[in-house]
Amino acid sequence: MLEPDAPPLAREHLDRDAISRSGVGREAAFDADPNARVLVVRDGKVLLGDAAGSRVLGLRHPSSLPAPALRCYLGRTLGDSVDGAGDPLSTGSPIEAWVLDDDPAAGLADDDGWAGLRTVATQLDDRDAGLAIQAVALANWHGTHAFCARCGSPTEVVASGWARRCLAEDALRFPRTDPAVIVLVTDDDDRVLLGSNAMWQQDRFSVLAGFVEPGESLEAAVVREIAEETGLIVDRVEYLGSQPWPFPASLMCAFRARVADGASVTAVPDGEEILELRWFDRDELTAALGRVGLPGETSIARWMLERWYGGPLSSSLPWSTS
Repeated sequence: MLEPDAPPLAREHLDRDAISRSGVGREAAFDADPNARVLVVRDGKVLLGDAAGSRVLGLRHPSSLPAPALRCYLGRTLGDSVDGAGDPLSTGSPIEAWVLDDDPAAGLADDDGWAGLRTVATQLDDRDAGLAIQAVALANWHGTHAFCARCGSPTEVVASGWARRCLAEDALRFPRTDPAVIVLVTDDDDRVLLGSNAMWQQDRFSVLAGFVEPGESLEAAVVREIAEETGLIVDRVEYLGSQPWPFPASLMCAFRARVADGASVTAVPDGEEILELRWFDRDELTAALGRVGLPGETSIARWMLERWYGGPLSSSLPWSTS
């Protein structure tokens, strides 16, 4: 089996420096700091750099950029590094995310200079991957919370992008994260159960997942979701790890569960979310790789499957989500 390294998006090398988010004059000091750098976000995509030899974020000094529609303070670098042009950045350099509208962003790079997280995250180092995930997650939240969920009044950005204040109630609203469980179900023969979701293209299969309900523990959500989607009774629930999934605002909590002793292994799809279910042993999954598509490399589902399988998995069928 593979060693239990981190899931692909559970990477970060940054001091988030939360104590500075509400500092007086922080934005002006940032703009004047020669070591300050900005990660630019446009329509959920991040600006890439042009440093030779590797994929890097296009971190730029704020003086070189147009005014943003939104700015969020991400934190300070840990250790010496480089920016998107390969120029040195010293330890403690401050980083912000700036969200730009289409017109000002268009002048920074052509379409090839922007990339979505699913495409580029696994090609970035820990610092850049963590920055990109954090920036996109914050941008997604701000994009849907211009108005107060309680009273409907407009909100304004405060705390360097880490909260919004309702203008009517003077109350703070904070970024939300929706926990979801994702489960690798096995039987006593160590076969894995994969399902095909109604929203996916035909012959795409993955492990099973669902959102945690109010008042529910993660472990209880595992048992409930598997019963609802497959009709199976599972136990021996084991936590594997987690990673953020900012599409738009989830935290994927990975578990392994075994069909309960004496319970049937006949899996019946619910017919709404899950249209097909299949058991695979390792040889059967190997033989099926030319006929079934598996989740992309940025997903925790691929990470879970490869650890069960014991090595890398690839399929000639691309995953349908870009």
